[in-house]
Amino acid sequence: MAKSLRSKWRRKCRAIKRQRYGEKELARLKKTLGIDETAPVDTDMKEIADIATVTDAKTIKEKAAAKEKEKGTDGESMEVEGARVYNKRTMRDQYGNYPVWMSHRKIMKHKHARTKGKNVPTTQTKKKPKKLRKKVKKQTPQQ
Repeated sequence: MAKSLRSKWRRKCRAIKRQRYGEKELARLKKTLGIDETAPVDTDMKEIADIATVTDAKTIKEKAAAKEKEKGTDGESMEVEGARVYNKRTMRDQYGNYPVWMSHRKIMKHKHARTKGKNVPTTQTKKKPKKLRKKVKKQTPQQ
């Protein structure tokens, strides 16, 4: 089905578009990076250090901790009255409610998974043994 004349033509047109848009995208990228427009197309990129600064997570955390010490809060967040605190394991807040974004189906699935590991009372899970009875033949009334 992909070898029809129409699909071949479309594939050819898409290849032409790809080439044309690629040139435009390259020009836009060079403009954003600040590379000279008049320079030849095959110029090498400048050093990455000139364009962007690279930092690791450790230095970012250290800077954030230094800013917190300057403020004097020492990483304590402001407590808002009436804020809900959710337990990560049970997904419920301090009042026993699930989050508003959680769908009913997801809540029921979560409840089922939580009770699965617990010991449920034996009256609900144990089957009662059947009583053995003698078969009694039906007797017809005698006249």
